[in-house]
Amino acid sequence: MNEQRIRELSEQASIHAEETVHYYTGQPDGLTWEAKILKARDLKFAQLIVTECLRQVEEQYKPVLEDEVMMKDTHWGGYVQCGVDSYVAIREHFFGVEE
Repeated sequence: MNEQRIRELSEQASIHAEETVHYYTGQPDGLTWEAKILKARDLKFAQLIVTECLRQVEEQYKPVLEDEVMMKDTHWGGYVQCGVDSYVAIREHFFGVEE
């Protein structure tokens, strides 16, 4: 991932945090409003990075998955299965089981 893309994801995370954390949130967690913003930003930034990684894995195996000729070759079948397994493992590890 290049620096520009990282900056874009960081900016998206900051905007998300500012839009979702309200100044007068009365949570008994003892965090200041600024700390809540930072926590929300960091969590969103991590989620965006993982989502970007999932997109990259999918981009690598999906064209092969959709090509019938390539799928008949056992080498590509293993390649695709590895991609699918990686995608599912990453998604479940970071986001829980979702269908």
